[in-house]
Amino acid sequence: MKMVPSLKVPQRYGQLCRKHLQSKGALDLRYSIQKHSDGTVTLPIVPSSLPQLDDLSTLQCSVAHGSKCEIVQIQAQPSKKEKAKCCSEKLVEALQDQLSSHGVRWNEDLKSDLPQSWQRHGDLVVIGENCFTLPAWKNIGIELWSTVAHGLGAKRLAQIKQISKDCFRTPLVIMLLGDSHVTHVDNKIRYEFDITKCMFSFGNITEKLRIASFNCSGETVVDLYAGIGYFTLPYLVHAGAAHVHACEWNPDAVKALKRNLQLNKVSDRCTVHQGDNRKLPLEDLADRVNLGLIPSSEEGWPVACRLLRRDTGGVLHIHQNVSSAVPSTDTRRQAALPASDEQIAAEGEDKTRVSLNAPRGSHRDREAWRTWAEDTATRCAELLTDLAGGAWRTHIMHIEHVKSYAPHIHHIVLDLECTPL
Repeated sequence: MKMVPSLKVPQRYGQLCRKHLQSKGALDLRYSIQKHSDGTVTLPIVPSSLPQLDDLSTLQCSVAHGSKCEIVQIQAQPSKKEKAKCCSEKLVEALQDQLSSHGVRWNEDLKSDLPQSWQRHGDLVVIGENCFTLPAWKNIGIELWSTVAHGLGAKRLAQIKQISKDCFRTPLVIMLLGDSHVTHVDNKIRYEFDITKCMFSFGNITEKLRIASFNCSGETVVDLYAGIGYFTLPYLVHAGAAHVHACEWNPDAVKALKRNLQLNKVSDRCTVHQGDNRKLPLEDLADRVNLGLIPSSEEGWPVACRLLRRDTGGVLHIHQNVSSAVPSTDTRRQAALPASDEQIAAEGEDKTRVSLNAPRGSHRDREAWRTWAEDTATRCAELLTDLAGGAWRTHIMHIEHVKSYAPHIHHIVLDLECTPL
């Protein structure tokens, strides 16, 4: 096996160090970041960048906050991108043979009609709808899907068509081979759900890891858009929240959420509220409110403000798709452009790779994020003042870039500290 130089750091600093290395062009994207049983991670380094990392004291002080960092040699594991490339090559070979047995000659049009990316859940692979559209594939019949699944290293196969127009945004997923029950493990958290009824966003992995790094000991957290527990579970399992109120109105997602709480042995610290969170009969109890809805969580802002503790305030984690592509004097309305259903459905493809390699945003992008954040801070201060009958201060603690949907359209999270005066 090939050995590659890697930076070894404690797991809790893995994401910060990854971003630091990537900003320096030192992260070797051909190989995977690896987790180890001793609580560390190793980040592969471009060999030519090693001289820049000879002095690790600066990295330890500025990024890893005094924790031990060292350069080690580890056995290389291909990145998701490299693995996908290998699977694509195997798939082409298998399909060439299959088409040949049906008297069809291989050509570039057929190659262009293959899936360019996919989502993997264990032994189930989900492909997008813009593939296998040519008549040649239809002539093969059901055996095509067995070949595709085998070529992609899977036993089951599904195709996501679109996001339905119902208020629950149910994914329209067609099972092509096998059953639809999925088990997915993320950062030692187990998720189970029916892929034809619930969505799972790979693109939010960095935000789930960030939440897992929070210290929420003794805190009451409200997750206004819980889904199957994307953020609820990291708050309970890793961040140590005393109690989480999880709000969700999709009955299929609620069913999966309750199951996942049991699987991860945290049901006793979570109350599930099924229905419209605008009718939630709670107030004045939250140290932290998570608003994980895109393209915009704006409808939930009044609810979130009502939930914050009146005596000490708390933190709002506000998700939004922000665009810098359309300049306007009304920045708030133009900056918070929604993504199309096609863009959101694209998360059905392998967005883990995109998320890890996403740029931090151009100067214009960051200006748009800051302008939107400042406007949101002002709006929330006004809402809190009206609700509580006294003045509140809001402070922008952090703006986190989660992923990109398109050039100048970014999913960000605003950490907003809210304090009564």
